[in-house]
Amino acid sequence: MQHVRLGGAALQMPVAASCRRCHMNSWSAVERCYRGVLASTSSTVSTGASLAPVRRVGLRQATRAAASPVVAVAASERPTILVTEKLGEPGIELLQQIGDVDKAYNLTPEQLQEKIATADALIIRSATQVTKEVFQAAGGRLKVVGRAGVGVDNVDLASATDMPPPLCQPSPSTCKQRAPHGCLVVNAPTANTVAAAEHGIALICALSRNVAQADASVKAGKWERTKYVGVSIVGKTLAIMGFGKVGSEVARRGTGLGFANVIAYDPYASEVKAAALGVKLVSWEEALAQGDFFSLHMPQTPQTKGMFNDDAFSKMKKGARVVNVARGGVIDEAALARALDNGQVAQAALDVFSKEPPPPDNPLIGRSDVVCTPHLGASTTEAQEGVALEIAEAVVSALKGELAATAVNAPMVPAEVLAELQPFCQLAQGLGTAAVQLVGSHGFTDIHITYATSRGDDLDTRLLRAMVIKGILEQITTSTVNLVNADLLAKNRGLRIRETFVSAEGKGVLASLKVSLGTSDTKFSAALGTDKRISVAGTVKGTQSYLTRVGTFDVDLSLQGIILLTRQLDKPGVIAAVANVLSKEGVNISYMSVSVTPDNDAVMALGLDQEPPEEVLDQLPSLEGITETCVLAEKL
Repeated sequence: MQHVRLGGAALQMPVAASCRRCHMNSWSAVERCYRGVLASTSSTVSTGASLAPVRRVGLRQATRAAASPVVAVAASERPTILVTEKLGEPGIELLQQIGDVDKAYNLTPEQLQEKIATADALIIRSATQVTKEVFQAAGGRLKVVGRAGVGVDNVDLASATDMPPPLCQPSPSTCKQRAPHGCLVVNAPTANTVAAAEHGIALICALSRNVAQADASVKAGKWERTKYVGVSIVGKTLAIMGFGKVGSEVARRGTGLGFANVIAYDPYASEVKAAALGVKLVSWEEALAQGDFFSLHMPQTPQTKGMFNDDAFSKMKKGARVVNVARGGVIDEAALARALDNGQVAQAALDVFSKEPPPPDNPLIGRSDVVCTPHLGASTTEAQEGVALEIAEAVVSALKGELAATAVNAPMVPAEVLAELQPFCQLAQGLGTAAVQLVGSHGFTDIHITYATSRGDDLDTRLLRAMVIKGILEQITTSTVNLVNADLLAKNRGLRIRETFVSAEGKGVLASLKVSLGTSDTKFSAALGTDKRISVAGTVKGTQSYLTRVGTFDVDLSLQGIILLTRQLDKPGVIAAVANVLSKEGVNISYMSVSVTPDNDAVMALGLDQEPPEEVLDQLPSLEGITETCVLAEKL
């Protein structure tokens, strides 16, 4: 059975006329071949009559063992890393090993925009607002924003993903052809998990026994024992709103404190994970109705902003207690003040606010029934050092062009999944690279990716799809394609992407991968499948990517180095004649694969140690029995 996933809309790759001169000047030699100098308002990718076809293509760079999928453009020189909020020294020291660290704290928005133009990386905490204007001021140089912590609501993720490259010259004001460059945004989601959970538990205990109020009373010279009688935790229900890393750690500790029931609301949480911790997942309505203590651990999104409002508080038990160590914006602060006034909520403990620091007119500041702390969730010595190292490592990886498991404006890839998919990422990029370099002068209209997997459509293909797009577009454009902007670049070029899943036996994540392009115009006719589309397929053996099929011909060769494809008659002397021509020029053959059909049609694939000279390639089609040739080599 096949499962099909569709993407994109239009079937063409448009070439707009605006800023035509600087846009066309930016084309690489390969893209000039594909587009043509006579392109006007719109066309498919095509070849102009005045340009000769480019024979050699890029493959080695996509598949060499050392090449990893990237999510940020690797910095070619020592990068400048701007740190706008205090970061632990272990992180600073790590950053200084690979770049020049500029520590500039308490910047105004205008000062940040001025400094960002010279920065390759930016590291922030929760106070710095990285807006659309900041990304625009970066001028395309900024490669990664690192958030030392979990929440990224102070970063404009859409603008980061759509960030343009440097302006074209000499007419930047009129240029409209700048493709999105993509700035990676990474966070540090694990190092402060325990610290945040501990602070949540501390606030729960402080509320239940009026610790903060009693402390202030004694320091004021009073002794009010009867005034600060508390409530017991034992026998109560703890409702955890948001069952992620921090929420699950609070659940572990809540059970140990003696809560009779620990329930959780999270529409994306695993019931198996919750059950393993003795937690029952419930609906939003059930959580509000059953909870005595509410511990908030949800991110601030458009869906969760102001989620705890008048309606939510009205559905809680009278006298409920609310603790928030997540994001301030998930609570409607005016609504909470009203709930406290009428006794619906007995007490609240807040480590975060909708605006930080909270202004004097915040309705929750100065109340005796509200405990306030200045965003201390991650403020332990151990957590600060851990967060500093975690974000520094993520930023360093991004600046090196490596894939980051903590990217937040790219498909989220857990470390274990990343390790599992890594060999197939190289395969996906290599197949994309090979397929597009088999395209003839009239271009192609769509991409079809087929995954042979035992996991069916449960396989998360976002990373693999991005690598196929990267392999294709980086051969025919000057755009830098990465995990952040791959889908957007494909969409902007009008490419329709279709994904199909076919069943495969075995326990591996992927048995094989096939990439086909919507065109019958090819430099190598043997690359056409039965559906008259260019088609290549491959698999992974060990950690090495292999090309296993070209069109309808089975092959077996490593997707690494330079590959010579020949179509020929299956008769004696042909292979020897090709080898003789190559050997005369000192071109060594490292491996060979030949596929033969019943009617004596054959395709030979040769792995070469170096790229053959033009004059050698020109000799091959004249050999008896050879009908066509094609070389897959390094990108021009």
